[in-house]
Amino acid sequence: MTSDGPLIERIALALEQLAPAPRAVADWLAAPAYVWDGACARPVERLDAPALALLRGVDQQKDSVVGNVVRHAAGHAAHDMLLWGSRGMGKSALIRSAVRDAQAGNAAAIALVQVAPDALSGLSALFGELGKVKRRFIVYIDDLGFEDGDSTGPRQLRSWLEGGVEARPDNVRIAVTANRRAIVSRHMSEQDDPINPRDAVDDRLALADRFGLSIGFHNCSQDDYLDIIRGYAESLDLPFDEGDALEWSKRRGARSGRVAWHYVTELAGRAGRPV
Repeated sequence: MTSDGPLIERIALALEQLAPAPRAVADWLAAPAYVWDGACARPVERLDAPALALLRGVDQQKDSVVGNVVRHAAGHAAHDMLLWGSRGMGKSALIRSAVRDAQAGNAAAIALVQVAPDALSGLSALFGELGKVKRRFIVYIDDLGFEDGDSTGPRQLRSWLEGGVEARPDNVRIAVTANRRAIVSRHMSEQDDPINPRDAVDDRLALADRFGLSIGFHNCSQDDYLDIIRGYAESLDLPFDEGDALEWSKRRGARSGRVAWHYVTELAGRAGRPV
């Protein structure tokens, strides 16, 4: 009579090979930043962000965000943040820069965790991990927008921000960037004024009201645009012509911090320099 032992062993081995590998647990004390994909975290060894002094034309916004991040890093009361408004005016750069600046005094005090908008369903698992760590975190969602008819996403985020049984832990604050305060559908015309009194959508504004800090970013003036270029150019020792810089913005159809940086990249390229 043939023994069933070898057959059972082969079946067990096959099942082990089919089973997914155990999820690696992130070391939440090791890196300045992380990327969360909805199931696990990838450490980022270097938090890439411009120096705060180079973020010009947004002085009031900068004071609010930096002050809030500093308080959170120190363990003091701090707000969740919604940064909304014109594209290219440094909303995401300001969040990264504020966290990196807070890390300069104590790198272990705080870290940035970026979450893709399509990974929001994994936020509860992320909060479950972060709540066990003796470190402060900014959970950062860039360019958030919900599809038309999506009521689940806004309700979930409202619950995480305030009052839900799965609310974010005390050592976590949420920072969101969006083109409009109401965090409306991505499919709305990008030519619409992002700072418009008629952008009121009740369900989305109910979400926006959950953020302790709601900070608007407006298109920059010509003087602000040139000042942003001047700051970058001086830091890189690159001369520039104001007329040429303004012509660059006309060809791009906009004046913003992003357009200014693209122009400085062009200057560096013409000079045969890296940036």
